[in-house]
Amino acid sequence: MHPYEVNSIVEKYTIYELTEKDTDSLVRVCPERGGIVIGCQLNGLELFYLDQETFENPTANIRGGNPILFPISGQLENRSYEWDGQTYEMANHGVARTSVWEVLGTGTDGEASITIGLRANEETKRSYPFNFELIFTYALKNGEFHIRQQYRNHSAEKAMPFYAGFHPYFRSESKKLSYEIDATRYLDYNDFVEKPFNGTIDLTGLVESVTLLDPKTSEVSFPVDGGARVRLSYDDVFKYVVVWSVEGKPFVCVEPWMAMNNELQRKDELVLVQPGDTLHANMTISCDR
Repeated sequence: MHPYEVNSIVEKYTIYELTEKDTDSLVRVCPERGGIVIGCQLNGLELFYLDQETFENPTANIRGGNPILFPISGQLENRSYEWDGQTYEMANHGVARTSVWEVLGTGTDGEASITIGLRANEETKRSYPFNFELIFTYALKNGEFHIRQQYRNHSAEKAMPFYAGFHPYFRSESKKLSYEIDATRYLDYNDFVEKPFNGTIDLTGLVESVTLLDPKTSEVSFPVDGGARVRLSYDDVFKYVVVWSVEGKPFVCVEPWMAMNNELQRKDELVLVQPGDTLHANMTISCDR
């Protein structure tokens, strides 16, 4: 029996399931809803939280899974920014998570994978006037989930600024978790105070997120429900890790970002892809039980 499968299932939306039988692992992808991954079972344990009601409502922001953040991570002050003398409005986390992505291909040779893409269109250019193309490959192999990313600038003349990220919702009843990461400080957006990081963050009662400011290595691990420990490994272009939750909901978000809130206004740490170039990046989610 072949160890890898990719199947599509028509529910409210078309869902693609990547399966690795040898490790009892399963990833569920919905290209129509922002290219989101709504389920990530590794080594028999489902890691992601999903609010099914927000997922099924086409006008709601999905609470759960792993939303794609592009061209910004987080929010902009007054939901706007200026570029080349013109002001644009942009919703939190950008345009990719609310767009319909195209399925470019699937594969079962050595891994279970699906490749999806999103190109700039009239709607995205109202908020983000750049001729971008995103190509993401989701792959399941050896009980690990890989997200291989390409950020392409099809413009012949101008560089493309952005700071992408991910927003995975991990199942956790506890809001007080220990994080294995070599950061020493974090910014608490609840009071805008920088604080020392001692290995533990307690989100109990907090409304806004906190951002780990100075990790030297691109990796973080933490416990989740089911007695497991999740590890995120990612490329150096993801400089920050944001941690957030909602009181009364059984999840904690642990989010690698390329830059911090409001960067498209500050313009200090923007990622710039030159005309005709492509930025490649990777993130891997693994789980130890």
